[in-house]
Amino acid sequence: MEALKSRLVPFVPLLFVLLWSTGFIGAKYGLPYIEPFYFLFIRMLATLAVFFVLILWLRAAWPSPAQSAHQMVTGSLVHAGYLGGVFAAINWDMPAGITAIIVGLQPLLTALIGRFWLQQPLSHLQLAGLLCGLCGVSLVVGAGQDLSNIQLRPEALAAALVALFAISIGTLYQKRFGGGVNLVAGSFYQYLATALWMGVLAFSFESREVVWSSELILALAWLVFGLSVTAILLLMYMIREGESARVASYFYLVPPVTVLEAWLLFEESLASLSLVGIGITVLGVYLVLKPSRKE
Repeated sequence: MEALKSRLVPFVPLLFVLLWSTGFIGAKYGLPYIEPFYFLFIRMLATLAVFFVLILWLRAAWPSPAQSAHQMVTGSLVHAGYLGGVFAAINWDMPAGITAIIVGLQPLLTALIGRFWLQQPLSHLQLAGLLCGLCGVSLVVGAGQDLSNIQLRPEALAAALVALFAISIGTLYQKRFGGGVNLVAGSFYQYLATALWMGVLAFSFESREVVWSSELILALAWLVFGLSVTAILLLMYMIREGESARVASYFYLVPPVTVLEAWLLFEESLASLSLVGIGITVLGVYLVLKPSRKE
């Protein structure tokens, strides 16, 4: 069993990237039928039900009150702050590509904050890799963007920055305070906090009208089981087992994979500059991970 586990562990980051990238695809399928915060609220309630069943089935140990509070802080940052900020920025007319570029600073910001907060080492090669990855992501999502007529609203820029800092600080917070907590039970409290935040936003600012369709139901099911359950458990596992800079670097691979998925599923254009950006992004992630292969 241990031998099988050791063989499967190297594939965890790859599976995480593939699953996480589909979140944007799922949102594209579902959002025409429902408002964003209410969509997230329903998604969180369904996710809570799934995790509650998993906890009972696996007989997972419930965290202590202090650990539960830490998990709710993590959830407020990694899920509510990040998802809410991204959805709000796009809702306030910020192009998805620009939003992705701003949020794409996350691996670099996480590594820099972790360098001072958690005293995690950051080599010159890793820093070069993080900068290289950022350049690659900017090329991937920026190719074909007409920046001449874009007018960024202050609230949209603020929302995107909230998303950026929330997921960066939340990743480090989980690394610092999330140790020793069962991943399934801890995730339950993360989503409990997220559901509360999304409920407040949905009932305060949205009409909560829903046009139920097969596309919305399928998108919701995938976002719950594929993203909120599987991908998040993989992310929490990587945070627990790895250095923050190396874990965060995998987020650089998400935009390129999303662009390829959109090209395959929605026949969106794939600029040659995007292909160059994909290559640069992969090189950047390789440079960040390379030190670990020498150890």
